[in-house]
Amino acid sequence: MLDKMILGRFVPLQSFVHQLDPRMKMIFIFVMMILIFLMNNWQSYAAGIILIFIILKLSNLSFLFLFNGLKPILFLLIFTFLMHVFLTKGGTTLVDYGIINIQSQGIIMGIMISLRFVLIIFLTTIMTLTTSPIALTDAIEAILKPFKKLKLPVHELALMMSIALRFIPTLMDETQKVMKAQMSRGSDISAGTIKQRIKAVIPLLIPLFVSAFKCAEDLAIAMEVRGYKGDVGRTKYRKLDWHKNDTLSLLTLIPITLLILYLKQ
Repeated sequence: MLDKMILGRFVPLQSFVHQLDPRMKMIFIFVMMILIFLMNNWQSYAAGIILIFIILKLSNLSFLFLFNGLKPILFLLIFTFLMHVFLTKGGTTLVDYGIINIQSQGIIMGIMISLRFVLIIFLTTIMTLTTSPIALTDAIEAILKPFKKLKLPVHELALMMSIALRFIPTLMDETQKVMKAQMSRGSDISAGTIKQRIKAVIPLLIPLFVSAFKCAEDLAIAMEVRGYKGDVGRTKYRKLDWHKNDTLSLLTLIPITLLILYLKQ
């Protein structure tokens, strides 16, 4: 399942979304995340789902490919749904057996909150799938550039965020390799009681941490031998270019925002 983790991966395709400026994508995603948190009924969520499909079509990405990326976090979605089902009260009582009391409002809220997480994950995943890590780093640095006046290490923060995002699929692949190596030696974390599974995870975590620190050390040495000293005296080989399509795409946030605000009423 871990090999299906697609967050942080980049798929080089030729599409409208791929060609957009990464700064525009980040601003668009940030505003859309705020709008998703404002959704409070089925009409507004339906508008968000339709928008996701439109963006998928413009990015030449398959919905099935994006949906498979949800499998590693399926447990979190189920847990979120069940928490609302059992703890949120209101509406018609559906199940009342001892300490178990399930009401209609709990199911509705569980579906809505889980759907909210799915929409946010889809948007952020589409951004990483259509934007290279280098472009993301440049976009973060450009957006945070005004904070340099406040002595904020903008370049270093952008670099750390980009490296963290880039190492997500790397660590997932390494975890998959360690799991297969452990299973070939007779260890299976998917079988046995909960206590046995927890014990089986410990031999998995130790080599994973060792591998992570080794990758971090190799990266630090590689940057040091190449004379990396932050953004002091650095020039950029790739420069971000803002085009007409970026402006038009950003302007679409106005009708989208008005639509969501209208539907949530």
